[in-house]
Amino acid sequence: MLKNSYTEQFAETLATSFKQVYPTQFDQLGEEQVFNSRFILSGLEKPKDPSMGRFAFPVFKYARLLGEKPQEIASKVAQSAQAELNGNGSLLAEIAAAGAYINGRTSFEAEAGETIREVLSKGSDYGQSEIGAGHRVLVEYSSVNIAKPFGIGHLRTTILGNALRRVFLKLGYDTMGINYLGDWGTQFGKMIVAYSRWGESEEPSIAELMDLYVKFHVEAEKDPQLDEQAREEFKKLEDGNKGTEDLWQRFKTISLKEFDRVYKKMRVEFDWITGESFLNDKMEEVIARLEKAGLTSISEGALVVELHDPQLPPCLLRKADGATLYATRDIAGLLYRWKTYPFDEMLYVVGSAQSDHFKQVFKVVEMLEEAENTPPEKRVTGKAKHIEFGWVKFGDQAMATRKGTIILLDNVLDRAIELAREKIREKNPDLKNFEETAAMIGIGAVMFSQLSVRRQKDINFDWDEVLNFEGETGPYLQYTHARLRSLLRNFTGEISASIDMKLLECEEEKRVLELLADYPDAIVDAARSYEPNLVSTHLLKLAGAFNKVYQRKDDQGRIDRIISDDPKLSAARIAFVRAVQIVIGDGLALLGMQAPEEM
Repeated sequence: MLKNSYTEQFAETLATSFKQVYPTQFDQLGEEQVFNSRFILSGLEKPKDPSMGRFAFPVFKYARLLGEKPQEIASKVAQSAQAELNGNGSLLAEIAAAGAYINGRTSFEAEAGETIREVLSKGSDYGQSEIGAGHRVLVEYSSVNIAKPFGIGHLRTTILGNALRRVFLKLGYDTMGINYLGDWGTQFGKMIVAYSRWGESEEPSIAELMDLYVKFHVEAEKDPQLDEQAREEFKKLEDGNKGTEDLWQRFKTISLKEFDRVYKKMRVEFDWITGESFLNDKMEEVIARLEKAGLTSISEGALVVELHDPQLPPCLLRKADGATLYATRDIAGLLYRWKTYPFDEMLYVVGSAQSDHFKQVFKVVEMLEEAENTPPEKRVTGKAKHIEFGWVKFGDQAMATRKGTIILLDNVLDRAIELAREKIREKNPDLKNFEETAAMIGIGAVMFSQLSVRRQKDINFDWDEVLNFEGETGPYLQYTHARLRSLLRNFTGEISASIDMKLLECEEEKRVLELLADYPDAIVDAARSYEPNLVSTHLLKLAGAFNKVYQRKDDQGRIDRIISDDPKLSAARIAFVRAVQIVIGDGLALLGMQAPEEM
């Protein structure tokens, strides 16, 4: 959990109580062993049942050290800590033992006041921290193939990686988002042959390039010589033939222009766009290092590294015909990035199907560093991680395919926007900024569908679920945000955090304020587990808790309005509304989504 005034006081109180209850052990072990408040703070957990307290400290590990059962340790230290609280004015309401845990409850009035003040004063900077200061994280995502349409297969990596980049930036990390394009390989020899034979346009579209690529394969079944011609053309490209290279560069320029249009549509950003071709002059040096280290061998004419792992086949570096492979490039790429941008973490946001590939790449690099006796502090081993994710399935609703093989991402986004238009026409046909809002909702719905579940889980994309305004969806969050903005527009007074917090002590409001206070921790947890889903889940809980407040009824069965005839109560509730709106808006932005003003 993040350090704040409540957790800090809890940790300091426990540290003092540990010293008082176990003075002999303290003298023997010293403060750094057990009784350090920083250590206690780092071990805090959140109880699964909110009624048990706001945070908890487990004492299991101290049983052997202190010579008592965990429950006895927790009971003694909690009693001492509570006595400490009773003698001082405190932000904490209670410290109590619960089995082998010491739980802390906050003073609602104090925590609510501090939370509202912090959210209103910081605005969209609320939840921002410097815990990542001095640390660099590289995130590779999207990695589309040039000369091919932006297919749905790259949807999830693009959205997950973009969200992770935003989360790490929020936490103060030196963050670099990388788009590693598939811009090399024998397929470009095929594209060059196809374009030379059947291309008609000087500036072909991506769709036309894809049609040519498909036509090549159809014709190659009739004329096997085409494959040989393709190999020859790719060899020319590798050798730097100007005409061939110019054509390849034209395909790349056309592709990047199209990809940029789609990325802007989704508000996806990168700090470095590179490609496989960038590594062409960097592989031989790496292969030479591997050979010098005695790690390579020849197998059926190919150059390989035996990994000595029954779960992994040998890593193929160079085929018998001399061609390098994707693994060769990834090994060279990892070592280049490590040398050029020394990082604390290199995250590859790539599907689960590539799990063995990355195990091979990381293992080869580990073996190389071992063989070269690289000092531990200069090793990249352990810093590169495969952030894998499951499949996106469309069931029987596969729209706009090309030759029955590719679902175009552009078509999915356009379909989502059109369905959003239909929803708006039903609910609010006179809405201002109709088209802009439909795009926000449609694209946001597609993005949230990828971020609303754990990344390793497969997704069955269902339009009715994705665009539901009432379920746990992107439109539901956006609609809640629009409702909050409407309330704020209807309030004519000044919004201030200087309010009477006792007016917000209903259970429904308490739950909302707890979720507001926990938002910064949700961001940290998302970064530590590489799960943007934890942010989306937190937003759904917050929106659900707020909507219970919004729909609450009084004793006569009437809606208990946010803005009423009571000026003090209205001021308190509108400050509360503003805080919720800020957090939901910021959370949507972290996920790469937009927050409509009206819906």
